[in-house]
Amino acid sequence: MLDPVPPSHGPVDALLVLSFGGPEGPDEVRPFLENVVRGRGVPAERLDAVEEHYQHFGGISPINVRNRELIAAVRARTDLPVYFGNRNWHPLVEDTVGEMAHDGVRRALVFATSAYGGYSACRQYDEDIARARKAVGDRAPELVKLRHFFDHPAFIAANAEAVRAARRRLPPELRAGARLVFTAHSVPTAAEAASGTAEEGGHRYSRQVAEAARLVAAELGVDDHDVVWQSRSGPPQVPWLEPDIVDHLDALHAGGGAAVVVAPVGFVSDHVEVIWDLDTEARERADELGMAFARAGTAGPDPRFADMVVELVAEHTDAAAPRSLSDDVPAGGCTVNGAPCAIDCCRPARRPARPE
Repeated sequence: MLDPVPPSHGPVDALLVLSFGGPEGPDEVRPFLENVVRGRGVPAERLDAVEEHYQHFGGISPINVRNRELIAAVRARTDLPVYFGNRNWHPLVEDTVGEMAHDGVRRALVFATSAYGGYSACRQYDEDIARARKAVGDRAPELVKLRHFFDHPAFIAANAEAVRAARRRLPPELRAGARLVFTAHSVPTAAEAASGTAEEGGHRYSRQVAEAARLVAAELGVDDHDVVWQSRSGPPQVPWLEPDIVDHLDALHAGGGAAVVVAPVGFVSDHVEVIWDLDTEARERADELGMAFARAGTAGPDPRFADMVVELVAEHTDAAAPRSLSDDVPAGGCTVNGAPCAIDCCRPARRPARPE
């Protein structure tokens, strides 16, 4: 079920791909992390631990490379100029919106690289847009953020194909019995509760993740699957969405599970939280347990993902009919210039510290 997309008046001059950002060298890691947690009182020892994860990979997050690949694929499919801006690291969205103004862009669409609702996944991107426009001033273009796409047929198909490919990497005799486990970034339970009851349209993030997992499993013909969480941070006394992926592997093993396919449906691109939390920690735990482990890729590199971005743009430029596979899970409509969407589902409780 799609919420109505507000009418889009006026010509569109460009598309802005707006993402989280990530360091591209060892010297960039600490300043990047300090940007992520600025104003949140995160202790230095927490940053030390996360910095070590980045240095394990040479201080480079794959997220910017993946975003540049996506931008190249979108440019090949549209005549619109495509710009790139980030929340936490270069190219910073404030600088990019300034560049757009200099180039004469008056009205642009914004594709935020998250499929879901919730504060960090949705409203914080609205705040990024509003902050960037304020920094640029009167010359800033109008910016219209595209809708959620967790249940778009192309997103579901790309994730399903990634699961098929991962399953083929398991030993042949274990493929049929491998447990399908979907993961997404955990958030504090208070952040979900702040958005209201499910009947009021709240708990949108976890509901949308669960729906995307259901749709991918259905595409694969899988009757049963699990949705678990990863990458929690913050003090241990603050409850977050559970179970954690590593704890879940223990439970599967205790129940006799011999193989698992882990699908990071909550992420559209590989970055350090994927390659550390899943490819390193979860895989190592599976090895310790003697479980066969295969991690599915993210949807972003699949050509259908770039096709989907162009289709979302066409909803505004060509009045294309929105496509959705979900019958009863709300999806947010577009936002203009950083104003929250009409359904007030993404109010922050205490803003979670969320290094990538």
